[in-house]
Amino acid sequence: MTVSLNGAPAAAPNPADLVRDGSDAGFKADVIDASAEVPVLVDFWAPWCGPCRQLGPAIEKIVAEKAGQIRLVKINIDEHPQIAGQLGVQSIPAVFAFAGGRPVDGFMGAMPEGEVRRFAERVIAAAGAPEPAADSLEGQIAEALDMANAARDAGELGQAAQIYGMILQRVPDHAEALIGLAGAYMGAEEIDQAKATLDLLPEDQRSGDAYLALTNAIRLREEAAGLSEASALEAAVAADPDNHQARFELALVLNAEGKRLEAAEALVAIIRRDRAWNEDGARKKLLELLEAWGPKDPATLKGRRLLSTALFS
Repeated sequence: MTVSLNGAPAAAPNPADLVRDGSDAGFKADVIDASAEVPVLVDFWAPWCGPCRQLGPAIEKIVAEKAGQIRLVKINIDEHPQIAGQLGVQSIPAVFAFAGGRPVDGFMGAMPEGEVRRFAERVIAAAGAPEPAADSLEGQIAEALDMANAARDAGELGQAAQIYGMILQRVPDHAEALIGLAGAYMGAEEIDQAKATLDLLPEDQRSGDAYLALTNAIRLREEAAGLSEASALEAAVAADPDNHQARFELALVLNAEGKRLEAAEALVAIIRRDRAWNEDGARKKLLELLEAWGPKDPATLKGRRLLSTALFS
């Protein structure tokens, strides 16, 4: 029973408010805006997906148990592929947790009910966690990280590197600062420095989206290092538009030159001409590029739209 503060039974939340079918068009209202009030889980699924049919009822049961502490939006990716593509969903089921209008956690694949319950409880607890005090060391580091990340995103790489370095003077193995500093080096084309910085990460911290994006970016740069110049590859493609290997290598070189959108367009051109080429290699490589660029990069957003159009139109 749900009890109000004055002792009288309170009305239980309407189940329709806790679990609903979502859509690309309704995503902002159902997830982004709604998560400002209470955490929202987004379950990307499809009718043909067996693990989805196992996971879905478990999530619905747990959301009902929490009685309004968390909500669930279920999105059928066959009918609504856009948001799933933007979030980089490559396999289903995929579950993302949103709080305060942004994604804060997630998992892919079916999990036992107990693990799903612990995941939901962690999201609920984190959403209500207080901000660290600004005068504590933890608070100071959090503020410094915000400043460094903002400087990096604004292209002020020298300033970002300086702030990350100040954090590392206090906490030499701080994972987020090490990854941020490596990212600043990558932005400045100092690949060896980026690799050396990532090597300082403790083994148990070598995971997560930011780390994987950086390692992918480094590997992609190294792949392009031994290839022909873009002009030669462009000439080869012009002479034979079905020379998919030349177009594939051109995409790698363009990416190394910072021409991200052109790289995505080259890979999408292969997908349109021959999806099965090199065991779906163009699509796989494009997903690697999108992961390396990060979800906020304009080329990532455009690349996902191009990929979605090529696959589903």
